[in-house]
Amino acid sequence: MRVVLITCDNPASLQIRLDNRDAHLAYIAETGVVEMAGPFLDLNGQMCGSMIIMNVDSIAAAQAWADNDPYQKAGLFKDVRIEEWKKVIG
Repeated sequence: MRVVLITCDNPASLQIRLDNRDAHLAYIAETGVVEMAGPFLDLNGQMCGSMIIMNVDSIAAAQAWADNDPYQKAGLFKDVRIEEWKKVIG
């Protein structure tokens, strides 16, 4: 099933994101479930959240993935939303 993970960073947490970016990208590569991903940008062009589309067996698997993301472990996110997603175009 496809799942979208939408996150919003805590205020003034850009440095946490930058400090953990390499570990986050390595986690994406090693887990092999992410199909597409990228950061949201604020009005100043700074990263402030993420959208990650993954193919997993269940919502529980997506939640486990999110819980083990280095960004989550570092306390970057103020909000994480996980939704099943149906690809229609693209």
